[in-house]
Amino acid sequence: MISHSDITTRELQRMIHRYTIHLGGNASLKIYGTLHCRSGKRMKKVNRVFFESEAEAIAHGYRPCAHCMRAAYQQWKLRKKQVE
Repeated sequence: MISHSDITTRELQRMIHRYTIHLGGNASLKIYGTLHCRSGKRMKKVNRVFFESEAEAIAHGYRPCAHCMRAAYQQWKLRKKQVE
């Protein structure tokens, strides 16, 4: 997990271009989604984190975004209901 405030814009662009970063997340809400998500683009830089994979995001306790990752979110929601 990489915090947006820990890297420069140039480093971030390089990592995205090299496909090192695949997903973005909101640290305060514990939600991850695609880099093109409208919801993700509106979040504050201090809350923004980046992940190399979906498995990494899940390992850090994040859930899928309901807007840009609807199918993954529905599966997460079903699993959560089954646990309760």
